[in-house]
Amino acid sequence: MEKEIEGGTGLNPSLPRLLFLGTPDFACPYLEKLVEAGAPVPLVVTQPDRPRGRGKIPTPPPVKVLAETLGLKVYQPEKIRSPEVVAYLTSFGADCLVLVAYGQLLPKRLLDAFPLGAVNAHPSLLPRHRGAAPIQRTLLAGETVTGVSIMLMDAGMDTGPVLARKKVPIGDTETFGSLHDRLAQVGAELLVETLAAWHAKKIQPEPQDNRLATAAPPIHKDELIIAWQDPASAIVNRIRAFDPWPGAVTRHAGKRLKCFSAGLLPWKSEGRAGEVLGATEAGLVVLAGDGQALTIGDLQLEGKRVLEAGAFLRGYPIPRGSRLE
Repeated sequence: MEKEIEGGTGLNPSLPRLLFLGTPDFACPYLEKLVEAGAPVPLVVTQPDRPRGRGKIPTPPPVKVLAETLGLKVYQPEKIRSPEVVAYLTSFGADCLVLVAYGQLLPKRLLDAFPLGAVNAHPSLLPRHRGAAPIQRTLLAGETVTGVSIMLMDAGMDTGPVLARKKVPIGDTETFGSLHDRLAQVGAELLVETLAAWHAKKIQPEPQDNRLATAAPPIHKDELIIAWQDPASAIVNRIRAFDPWPGAVTRHAGKRLKCFSAGLLPWKSEGRAGEVLGATEAGLVVLAGDGQALTIGDLQLEGKRVLEAGAFLRGYPIPRGSRLE
């Protein structure tokens, strides 16, 4: 019966007995890979069901849906810091916690309660981009390399010693969505490898160099707005960072538009920042503040669905010479 609860018929003795804490889609490949590798997982902890959509229907988080599909026991405390919750989590005799985008801060008494500590997967090369939005911040900065770090949690925000890192190159047209999915897959494999080595005492945790640290705070809604006076490269990076969600925003004739699938064009032109120069197969062509042109491949009018630029412009013409604001 224990093996069934812990998610597999072939438990792997090289992996520690762990409690998995995670909530969104990003955490799902990690849980799936752990179970596939035979990790003993007696409990999955995730956020409570929350109202979603126009009907405000209580909706389970993705990790809960996956855990139940895998036959794992699920626990959804409102406040993980409460003494009752801490006592319950420590009753499972686990070697460690594994956290991937859980969504609540853990109390120190819980971090210190497990022999192998609390192991966290973070989608950046720590100490760069500590915080809640590392993938978006990486793309906004126009960086060409990112990665995943596996670290031991301490009382700070992503400040604990690192057990492993893996670099991941960023493609020129990479978006938040594509990079998010790639990092989740790379991180899941790295986590399994790292847990086995950590369990076997083959890793020496490496303290982070705080002098190299950068912050990745949550995205503010004002950051979604495209400033057309910026250089074209910065505008493309902004659109990539919020593609497919929540979408970089501009306005035309008083209407709110979301922009996706942006790319740089290898030429410059005279004109005003935000001026529409026409359309090509790649999308709507717009002039940036440095005189370089860029394309917007997909657009969304407020309240409507996302459309490829050609289809969008047939239903909502944006004349050449008009200006996005």
